Amino acid sequence: MHWACLLLPQLALDSVLRLQPDPQRPLVLLQGPAQRRVLRAVSPAARAAGLRPGMLLSAAQVLVQDLQLHDYDPSAEQHTRQLLASWLYATSSLVSLDFPHALVLEIGASRALFGDWLTIEQRLRNGLHELGFRHRLVAAPNPHAARVLANVHDGLGIDAQQLPAALAQLPLARSGLPVDAVTVLARSGLRTLGAAFDLPRESLARRFAPEVLQQLDAVRGLGNAPLRYYQPPDRFDARIEFDYEIESSQALLFPLRRLLLDLAAFLCSRDGGVQRFDLHFEHDLLPASVLTIGLLAPERDAALLFEIARNRMEAFALPAGSRALRLQAEQLPPFVPAARDLFDTRPAQAMPWTQLRERLRARLGDDAVQPLAVQADHRPERASGTQPPAKPPAWWPLRPGWLLETPQPLRDPRLRIVAGPERIESGWWDQADARRDYYVVETAQGQRGWAFRTRNDPHAPWMLHGWFG
Repeated sequence: MHWACLLLPQLALDSVLRLQPDPQRPLVLLQGPAQRRVLRAVSPAARAAGLRPGMLLSAAQVLVQDLQLHDYDPSAEQHTRQLLASWLYATSSLVSLDFPHALVLEIGASRALFGDWLTIEQRLRNGLHELGFRHRLVAAPNPHAARVLANVHDGLGIDAQQLPAALAQLPLARSGLPVDAVTVLARSGLRTLGAAFDLPRESLARRFAPEVLQQLDAVRGLGNAPLRYYQPPDRFDARIEFDYEIESSQALLFPLRRLLLDLAAFLCSRDGGVQRFDLHFEHDLLPASVLTIGLLAPERDAALLFEIARNRMEAFALPAGSRALRLQAEQLPPFVPAARDLFDTRPAQAMPWTQLRERLRARLGDDAVQPLAVQADHRPERASGTQPPAKPPAWWPLRPGWLLETPQPLRDPRLRIVAGPERIESGWWDQADARRDYYVVETAQGQRGWAFRTRNDPHAPWMLHGWFG
């Protein structure tokens, strides 16, 4: 087995910063009582302005006037960890949240699908940059070693033979050992993890709690420290709260895009799609307004979902400004990508039919785009319609894509019969009796049509009823 560790040194701050439309504006997270508010974390823009964690809020506001203030929310940080675990689940089915400020995942079984560590590393980094999280990535033979090595390395990938040397050089202060144990070892003149490994085990057992020995064994892969593995939920629920009421639909597009990017990452982890989701626009004095968006088929492309939701929002009138936006999705059926030929000659920017259909429905309305359904009638002019049948038929006969409104005489001395006949006799009950023998024919110009003659009359004229594409 081979493990990767994703260390998130600024998770709480990034959870807030990624939701801001202007990340260059100074932002800080606050903690402490109301009488003595201090800075828990500062954004890069705030740090460049001279702010530091631990500084009093009153002093920070003297240095920076236009400062965004956000309270540190442990529940929001935990929700973000769950989101990242769900996203990592698309790479590995063994993802653990047991380590503070980090997530670990088993990547040995993922190599057959995604490639070597460098390929997996680049895949993870691209996704993390898109989601908006600063990070470090390290790969090692066991999860505990990967976690401690991530304290001092980024991009490191080692095997079992290289592990002892890498651990031996690790400073004790960055090894993840308890602070009191590090202090005792430092007083003895020990500075690296390798020096601690060289001490007699009996001496360590007398001086430290059993947890210290278990931790030293775990990083070397000697102990069997079990981990709890993440299981993705069956529904998606995310919410973004605003500092003030937003009345413009344009201003809601940025949080909407962020929520849909998170939804798309969640769907990829489940290898599924979404066919219906609800947008809740929360108000201060009114009940939340709910916009339900339904799709004809499961989708998970973030750009497509955003365009559909944006078009629906443009026609959705809010009774008041929105104080928060919440996205809920419970119908998460399996996703089947559209099949395409290996040597597809269509241009790269060509849009699949399913996406085009959803965009047309979003722009023109649900009633403007109707599916073609089979009706219980053999006559071609009545065999299809826009109302879906109670049960789809198991067989669909060959029919042209362009059916003429009324049959037209077909005069072609070099007409060639390609297939047929197909006899249709129907309509005697509604005074529109039809008795025809249909053929697939090819004209002298190479056009392929669908034509019929009256039954049992070889001298009857050919009547064209449709063209094949």
